[in-house]
Amino acid sequence: MISVTKLLWGSDYFGDRLRYSLDARGSCHGASNDWGPVVVWNCTRSCNLNCLHCYMDSENKKYKGELSTVEAMRFIDDLADFNVPVLLFSGGEPLLRRDFFDLAGYTVDKGIRATISTNGTLIDKATARQIKKTGVGYVGVSLDGIADNNDHFRQKKGAFEEALKGIRNCLDMEQKVGLRFTITRHNFKDLNDIFDFAEEENIPRICFYHLVYAGRASEMMYEDITKEESREAMELIIERTLDLRCRGKEREILMVDNHADAPYIYLYFEQRNQKRAQKIMELLQVNGGNRTGMAFGQVDSFGYVHPDQFTQNHTFGNVRERKFREIWTDLSHPILAGLKDRKPLLKGRCASCRWLNICNGNFRARAEAATGDFWESDPACYLTAEEIKQGEGGSKNGVSPAKAQAPAKNRKPEADGAGV
Repeated sequence: MISVTKLLWGSDYFGDRLRYSLDARGSCHGASNDWGPVVVWNCTRSCNLNCLHCYMDSENKKYKGELSTVEAMRFIDDLADFNVPVLLFSGGEPLLRRDFFDLAGYTVDKGIRATISTNGTLIDKATARQIKKTGVGYVGVSLDGIADNNDHFRQKKGAFEEALKGIRNCLDMEQKVGLRFTITRHNFKDLNDIFDFAEEENIPRICFYHLVYAGRASEMMYEDITKEESREAMELIIERTLDLRCRGKEREILMVDNHADAPYIYLYFEQRNQKRAQKIMELLQVNGGNRTGMAFGQVDSFGYVHPDQFTQNHTFGNVRERKFREIWTDLSHPILAGLKDRKPLLKGRCASCRWLNICNGNFRARAEAATGDFWESDPACYLTAEEIKQGEGGSKNGVSPAKAQAPAKNRKPEADGAGV
């Protein structure tokens, strides 16, 4: 996860303390076994929707064998003992678990930040009130377009309006809430509209996800955006983020699941603002790029531990049988061991890329889905061969040729305004 707002002007949100800060020994979160990773717990596979790109392949039915309340509390105890900073309740739809508020409250009582990833359609006023009362730190609502486009992804007419009501109910309760938007060729043109929507509705956070080919989304590999569209999207997101800041309407903007975004942001500023570019590089070097299997892990509804929610074909153990800490620090599994020190294992473009220290090989699940080799290059990397070349220079401009022809002084003032 890359915080665009942190890189662009240094604003500090909760997650930035984990992504861009060093401890007393000079280590970033996830670099030692003293602190556990941020954990996504897909607490149920059941869901009231049937989204086209669901990585869990969830359905509206009961799944047998999911962790019981007692087992879940024991699991949360283990996370607390391991100093896990955040537990993200995901699904399926987490609000379908009857014991959700008991478990979320227990998480908060244990000193772990509880957050929710939800489709938002079940958040009526009473539910929003209970979320706030429980002490949930953040609610992320998935929207993948405006109105009918979102309903197409959700395969339910009216899903957008139901989610919008859920967002508004959270805002009414002063519960922090944000959007989760997965970019595909079907909603790529909605990016500007999403920024407008967030501003109109006073939504404080947007997470833009790149598509990962897992679950039902494994059939959408050829519906991903092109490399040139990825560059266009990233530049639009940078400029809209700067524009919000310039107008005093700052939002927390994050990019997820494609660490090519990191060098692209640096290169964007390298030709426009050298001082800001230097600070961006310092932050990116602290962060170190993709930290799946290091500072980020996933547990499914049946208790199995995986590198992340998109890599459930690799399993390290089950929390019913061993404590999460024991599983996470056991390097006998070659994938988990490799993720903690992956640079020597990477192949293709990734192996020789000059940005490896700030990207860390991008997203392994996507590489494996596309090539069958876990350590091959991520096909969604949109940097050019010139930009990743080792040695002096790399790309002269660092952006697509069409954009490189427009120097900063000729661009809109808000694109290079105050705070950069």
